[in-house]
Amino acid sequence: MKCAICGKPVDPAYRPFCSRRCADVDLARWLNGSYAVPTQETEDIPSDDDDLPRTH
Repeated sequence: MKCAICGKPVDPAYRPFCSRRCADVDLARWLNGSYAVPTQETEDIPSDDDDLPRTH
């Protein structure tokens, strides 16, 4: 198995990474939003609440 960051052999102590450094690189990517899935939000999409009758 290879490290998910650099491709070196995995160290069982840091699996799926080879070192603490690569584990920290991965954590930093999560924290800064690098792994975020891009979306296209529009206001034209009705919410589920739009189908409910209003009671005020």
